[in-house]
Amino acid sequence: MSGLLEKLSLYLSFPFVRYALYVGVLIALCSSLLGVTLVLKRFSFIGDGLSHVAFGAMAVAAVLEMSNEMPLVLVVTVITAILLLKTGQNTRIKGDAAVAMISVGALAIGYLLMNLFSKSSNISGDVCSTLFGSTSILTLTIQEVWLSVALSVLVVLAFVLFYHKIFAVTFDESFAQATGTRADLYNLVIAVITAVIIVLAMNLVGSLLISALVIFPALSAMRVFKSFKAVTLCSAVFSVCCALLGLLISILAGTPVGSTIVAVDILAFGGFSLAGRLLGR
Repeated sequence: MSGLLEKLSLYLSFPFVRYALYVGVLIALCSSLLGVTLVLKRFSFIGDGLSHVAFGAMAVAAVLEMSNEMPLVLVVTVITAILLLKTGQNTRIKGDAAVAMISVGALAIGYLLMNLFSKSSNISGDVCSTLFGSTSILTLTIQEVWLSVALSVLVVLAFVLFYHKIFAVTFDESFAQATGTRADLYNLVIAVITAVIIVLAMNLVGSLLISALVIFPALSAMRVFKSFKAVTLCSAVFSVCCALLGLLISILAGTPVGSTIVAVDILAFGGFSLAGRLLGR
């Protein structure tokens, strides 16, 4: 045990490890806040769809040899989130079909572009690391860390400021509209915030595992708590603890960051499910 503590202390002495922990915790917190709303609105799959769009945007940035790909990926993902919201309201293309269509299209085009134009000697490795996460979270620059902090603060502030409106739109959108709430506007806010979270989470767990950060904390909290506020708070604590534990295990054991965090989420979900049954929930 003392050997593990000494090893952990040694790793924490490096700035890039501390940066990874800071950003990982912030991403987990932001993901959990919107997760409850997305699960209750039956729109959990939007995270998966937008993550594939972000992968396509990253492929374009790689082809263009951009030194900082995050601005392009963020803009493209936000625009796609807005288009998904509008397309999902079209009676000819339902919401789930629109997400699936854009998701598969972006993933295929991104991989095609990387094969046709990328100058990397290890395309398969680059694609695998982007889809499933890699050690990129440990190579963050101080500028990327501050950008992640700024975006995370904006997400938390937006959720706190619009909490009551988001609550109303989540549970009864028709009633919210009848009482004068601009449901379309707050749905747009939810979509944009989700897009920002997806872009932030790309470096942590990869594009294929992002939905886990959104879904597992919310579903786990729902096993034990029933009120929206209690579920949201529990989801946030759950997500932060699992992300922190997963990062530490990954650093100490040398396992893939994204997969390790998701594995911890799955185990914790099992524990919460058992606790819910024991409590008769």
